[in-house]
Amino acid sequence: MNSTAQALRLEAWRQRLGSGFAEVQAVFEDHVMQAQQCLPAGDIEAWLDFCAGLGRLGRGPEPLLAGLDILPALIQQQGPALLPTVADTVAVLQKSPNGRAIAPYLQSLPGVARRLPDIQALQVYGQLIQRLVHATSVSIHGRHATEPSPSLIDFLQQAPRLVRQVPLAGLGRWMEVGIRLHGRHPQRQRAYFSLQSEDSRAVLQRERHGVLLMDVQARLTLGLRALWALEAQLVPMPIALQEGEAEGPQAAAPLQPYMAQDGDLLGLRLPEVLEDAAGVPALLSYRLMLAHMAMHRRASSPLVADNWSPLQRLAVECFEDARIDALVVRHAPGLQTTMRRLHPSPSLEGVDAQAQSALRVRLTRLSRALLWGDLEADTEQAGFITRFQAALAEGESSTREMAEMALAWAARTRQQSDQRAAVAFADTHVPWRDDNRHLWTFIEDGDEEDQPQRTRPQAPPQAGGLPPRHYPEWDPSSQHMRPDWVCVFDGLQPAGDATQIDRLLAEHSATSKHLQRLLDALKPQGRQRLRQQAQGTELDVDAALRAVVDARASGHTLDERVYSSHQRQGRNMAVLLLLDLSASVNDAVPGVEGQTVLSLTRAAVALLAQAIQTLGDQLAIAGFHSNTRHEVRYWHIKGFGEHWQADSAPKARLAAVQGAYSTRMGAALRHAGHLLSGRRADKRLLLVLTDGQPADVDSNDPMDLIDDAAHAVRELRDQASIYTHCVSVDAQADDYVQRIFGARYSVIDRVEQLPRRLPEIFVALTR
Repeated sequence: MNSTAQALRLEAWRQRLGSGFAEVQAVFEDHVMQAQQCLPAGDIEAWLDFCAGLGRLGRGPEPLLAGLDILPALIQQQGPALLPTVADTVAVLQKSPNGRAIAPYLQSLPGVARRLPDIQALQVYGQLIQRLVHATSVSIHGRHATEPSPSLIDFLQQAPRLVRQVPLAGLGRWMEVGIRLHGRHPQRQRAYFSLQSEDSRAVLQRERHGVLLMDVQARLTLGLRALWALEAQLVPMPIALQEGEAEGPQAAAPLQPYMAQDGDLLGLRLPEVLEDAAGVPALLSYRLMLAHMAMHRRASSPLVADNWSPLQRLAVECFEDARIDALVVRHAPGLQTTMRRLHPSPSLEGVDAQAQSALRVRLTRLSRALLWGDLEADTEQAGFITRFQAALAEGESSTREMAEMALAWAARTRQQSDQRAAVAFADTHVPWRDDNRHLWTFIEDGDEEDQPQRTRPQAPPQAGGLPPRHYPEWDPSSQHMRPDWVCVFDGLQPAGDATQIDRLLAEHSATSKHLQRLLDALKPQGRQRLRQQAQGTELDVDAALRAVVDARASGHTLDERVYSSHQRQGRNMAVLLLLDLSASVNDAVPGVEGQTVLSLTRAAVALLAQAIQTLGDQLAIAGFHSNTRHEVRYWHIKGFGEHWQADSAPKARLAAVQGAYSTRMGAALRHAGHLLSGRRADKRLLLVLTDGQPADVDSNDPMDLIDDAAHAVRELRDQASIYTHCVSVDAQADDYVQRIFGARYSVIDRVEQLPRRLPEIFVALTR
């Protein structure tokens, strides 16, 4: 086509677009020239017609510029059928108050399409956007949306990363959880859909492929303790992009494990999720990471880093990491095959020698040669390989010896290109090695008096100094557990005046005598004689005479069951009494002067503890309250090993209990069940005393925590063989208590009857 015809066609297309924006006119010809290289003339016209519509939306030049820039390549990939799919979502955004999100939506399409290369998947992506628009756009008058969604643009900015991490079905479930949890809270909603909040990342983990650290944490901790004699807490590090899917300069680099000492507690930070790689299961990769850090902990010593150049430090880390890996293989030979599969083998041919530094590539090749010698080494490096192997042949060597070797290597092999800022990183990441921050100390950290004082971030308060324990929580809307959702703090209940409990028992002496009569009928009666035994400690004379007479009369063989023996008759039961200590227990009891729910609870618990002590059952008493999911307090009042009568400490703690905050029952049930599951008993009973339904200030729907508590009860029954029974003093409790505990509950309509009824209920349960 000659230049005149091309100019006429270009002008016709310019008229077809019909845009008067100066920003568009300045780049129109460039975009058209690029479109001509990938699209036929008919598709170009359809593209220009679509873009013309974007220009008439009244949203400024941004949507039109995005359409001109982005859509031609997508149309080439998907075909012209892409345009109606995009138009549907654009129309929804235009008709709602979310018109300013049209340009971000178009800009998200290239990244999303790289992961979703078919038109049906892009249609589902558009439907997810429309769902978020309808669910989170603000309606002041309750009918039509009048304010835009606070989180839509944040979601669109994260969409390319999200579709790389989870399938569309998982993305939809993650979105529904965010809508349900934070639909009424704009700030929380933005934090969730921009992946800034903990719950957002936690829910997203459940939808990812691969192995979650939290799912294998117990096995890894036991292996670390058994194989490497190391006690440490495993801490997951959030991952923005999965390894191997990073694209462009803004993509996240692969995470490296690291060690961090917090007081006496060692924390090992590991990626929160791993996938199988190079034929190595993710669980084995986790174990290799832990083995490497454990051996560092055992065999490495820190060096002062102030006078070392970056090149020298990298060389020291390479030699020291190779030494540590050699020691790991010496201690656990089965890990060698895993190392060989995961260790990269970069090639120097892929490095632009004129523009890039090949230092990392050379060090990675050296690392592999030091361990196995299966990469060709330069003559200069061959001597270091021999020296390295000789050092380890004589023992474990040392960090200092590796440092001397590394300095010599750096001095001999240094190249001019090593000073370049552009460094070749491709295929140089050794996935199981940590970042070696523990290997270096800096003198200036503490010796300069004029430096500002460093302050450490304050950890959340921990009752009794124990680290918190995290538990999941059931989400009824998505029908799955929110992982590590609730934080439970253990604490020993502060002590009060034990004589207050003795006075309470004296005030209820009539109830105590009534209970004693019930207990006498239930209490084990010592030894029970068993007759007609084939073996025993005594001859049962009556049985022997009957056997002889029967044998002679009938002519049959003599019955040998002529002995008697004794067995100890008793109970083997473990009981954990869990008290609801929310603020409502401080309320006065109507019609009973001077009494609160808490004072009657103390009396009832004291009488029950006295009764259980008489029966000889194992008993522990604890209370709980909550202040959002981040702070559930679990107070130990009496331990299984403490004696109620002989030890005054449990009575003193019971006298000091106070009500506060709210009732997050599911987390308390899971924690109590965890403690009770370790008791050896024929029957384990978790007895819950409460005055109201589960609730907390960060839960909008009252049914959420009720359903979570019901799920916790089923977990305890099915997974730990722990039976729960609820005693409620809420006269309106039947509906929600039955939903949680099924048929295993009792409601005391009159609170003043609690001291008498609670022990009676226990006796009836264990008769």
